[in-house]
Amino acid sequence: MTLAYDTHIQYLKGVGPKLGDVLRKRGVATVGALLEWFPRAYEDRRHARNIASLAHEQIVSIEATVISVRAISMGKSHRKIYEIVVRDESGRISCKYFRVPYRGYFERFTTHQKVRIAGKVTLYRNKLEFHHPDIQLVSDDEPKTEDQLIPLYTDTEGLSPHKIRKLMTVAIDELVLKQKAVPEVFPLQLREKFNLLPRAEALRLIHCPPPLSGEDFLNYRSPAQRRIIFEEFFWLEIYMAREKLGLKREPAPALLGGRELADKLIASLSFQLTKAQIFVFEEIFADIQKPNPMHRLVQGDVGSGKTVVALLAACVTKASGFQTALMVPTEILAEQHFANAEKLLSPLGIRVALLVGSLKAKAHQEICEKLASGEIDLVIGTHALIEEEVVFKNLGLVVIDEQHRFGVEQRQKLKKNLTPHFLVMTATPIPRTLAMTVYGDLDVSTIDELPPGRSPIVTRKTFSSKREKVFQFMHEQIQKGRQAYVIYPLVEESEKIDLKDAISEYESLKNSFTDLKIGLLHGKMKSDEKDAIMNEFRQNKIQVLVSTTVVEVGVDVPNANMMIIEHAERFGLSQLHQLRGRVGRGEHKSYCVLILGYAVSEEAIHRASVIESTTDGFKIAEADLEIRGPGEFLGRRQSGLPGFKMANLVRDLAILKDARQAATEILIIDPELARAEHQLMRSALNEHKKSIVG
Repeated sequence: MTLAYDTHIQYLKGVGPKLGDVLRKRGVATVGALLEWFPRAYEDRRHARNIASLAHEQIVSIEATVISVRAISMGKSHRKIYEIVVRDESGRISCKYFRVPYRGYFERFTTHQKVRIAGKVTLYRNKLEFHHPDIQLVSDDEPKTEDQLIPLYTDTEGLSPHKIRKLMTVAIDELVLKQKAVPEVFPLQLREKFNLLPRAEALRLIHCPPPLSGEDFLNYRSPAQRRIIFEEFFWLEIYMAREKLGLKREPAPALLGGRELADKLIASLSFQLTKAQIFVFEEIFADIQKPNPMHRLVQGDVGSGKTVVALLAACVTKASGFQTALMVPTEILAEQHFANAEKLLSPLGIRVALLVGSLKAKAHQEICEKLASGEIDLVIGTHALIEEEVVFKNLGLVVIDEQHRFGVEQRQKLKKNLTPHFLVMTATPIPRTLAMTVYGDLDVSTIDELPPGRSPIVTRKTFSSKREKVFQFMHEQIQKGRQAYVIYPLVEESEKIDLKDAISEYESLKNSFTDLKIGLLHGKMKSDEKDAIMNEFRQNKIQVLVSTTVVEVGVDVPNANMMIIEHAERFGLSQLHQLRGRVGRGEHKSYCVLILGYAVSEEAIHRASVIESTTDGFKIAEADLEIRGPGEFLGRRQSGLPGFKMANLVRDLAILKDARQAATEILIIDPELARAEHQLMRSALNEHKKSIVG
């Protein structure tokens, strides 16, 4: 049988139906998909070492003998650390695993076995260790490969690394060398300009690297890896650029009413706008006067004044005879924005309304009628705004707060039968590289300074042993008239993980502090219950709010000056920063205490130290991106960011810029990819769309 790139994997020599099922479960359904299962690392056997010569941060390969295999329980928790200790004639070293790669992984090892270990050496509590290394049994019949660079693939149950490498060799032999059946979608001119290897050659070298190229392959600097990284970025960039081109062709109302109303609003404010706010408003003002829809993302740290900028845009929209819709994720946030907007805009003759799900039917209908007749200039609401019965007379501007909670689909629904201008606001600072990639269909504006007079937040990390002291300090703050948040990662106690949870700790705090009014808030509560609790907290009827992360978005309680985060190791950097932003909103000195649990990783301590050292959301976002990588940073589902197999936004920024340039240049000369040399590219893009949009 002649193999093609899309031939079912079971027809590859050495696979068959049974192994085909194992590979399919791993996401490898075709021979081409096998070639796109890239090594997660390489073992350089020319640099085999002994244990005594190891040093921190080295990526090494050693041969040693197993002396013990054990599972260590983590206190009261059901979690375990697995440890394999090995030795050679020069010393011993521990290999630790904080999760099981697959069932039966550790049962393979017994004492006195000879093993080969490849991985990164880590210094943990002044001892050198391996964390999650690749360990393989050394068998006598295995071919000797002392001078080779060996690709390491993700451990998969039912497939030995030796077998994976064998299958790769067969696939490369058949598809690359014999059949020449690897499709090449980049025209020669593009490959020459950006110095790219042919795709078939790149795949061959990635799975069978030359022995002397260890440094390049280990650091993702080889020409073969560069070709694949470029390709992954290219599909995303050309997709985003085409989307943007499509948006620019749509008609939208040119809002030409001038800025007189906006200037009146600025004059009425009790504070001065920052330079950043003025600059971003100027960008928006220029956009909305054009007859094509604005699609602009305004990102700014918590408290940087994004909402005022949106209200200035609403003033221009009103002066132009059009309506504005402001959509937010929660009712309580909608109410907060409504109260603020009414106070600022009503004196200017701008009619403001609130549309949320909890409105009584009669009130809901009345607002819908006024929107349809044009009697409302600005409506603030939740998902209720995209219901079918909501019809606008002339919607000119849509403002979406907290972008990562709304998908592209909901943006489309808000268009109704018109194409309004879109302004998207987020308080999750996104590094510029990521913003350009994830929001490639949006122009990005940044408010990168805080208004004067915001009190800095004192942030400290500590451990569970100091918990009592922390709560004593909280009690002292409340006796001075302040309020506090106490955040937990779980709603209810879990048998599987030993973490403090909101419900049981709420009961415990009530028993410990009988003189305080303590409330409980979590995501499993109904929205009217949540709103009632939050309103009581805002009115200081509740002094301590015990909560999960539901308080993270936008709620403003100026009197709350203390944030305690239990098990801070369970939260990402951006999430910790968002939670901290709930305090420091009033005149009082504010505090954020990160309480770390027992036996936390070095990475968790590093995260807490980053939060402790800066309140700059953009610096924190950069650090978060470096620690967690782009896929985890925003969450795949929320961001629409495809799961790159090899590309990394931090490491490969230069290649990303080249890929963006290539995509832009092609679309300038051939926006529809209709030319003969772009036909393969066009059909490949349609295939890649599934992973980009899905």
